[in-house]
Amino acid sequence: MAVTNQPGRYEASEFQTGLCDICEDKSVCCYGLWCHMCLGCTIANDMGECCLCGLGMPIRSVYRTKYNIRGSMLEDFITSYFCSCCATCQLKRDIERRKAQGIF
Repeated sequence: MAVTNQPGRYEASEFQTGLCDICEDKSVCCYGLWCHMCLGCTIANDMGECCLCGLGMPIRSVYRTKYNIRGSMLEDFITSYFCSCCATCQLKRDIERRKAQGIF
């Protein structure tokens, strides 16, 4: 059987909040600032991963790939290394929004 139609193009999306949009969810911001490691464990738990995997580039890359969010592993590394708290808070805000939308 011959293929007559190519599959549709799937558009990449963006995170639903910006990296520095700390005022979007003040509770997540406070959680990230005062207990960064605990927030990482919460994110890992949300994603069904080991608590030790909740911070840094690997979890961000897995999440970004799962939801087809634009970016690269290099960008994930740089963001996680230089803006660790902001990156972790952004990821948690995105998870919470996707849960509310029923797409997590």
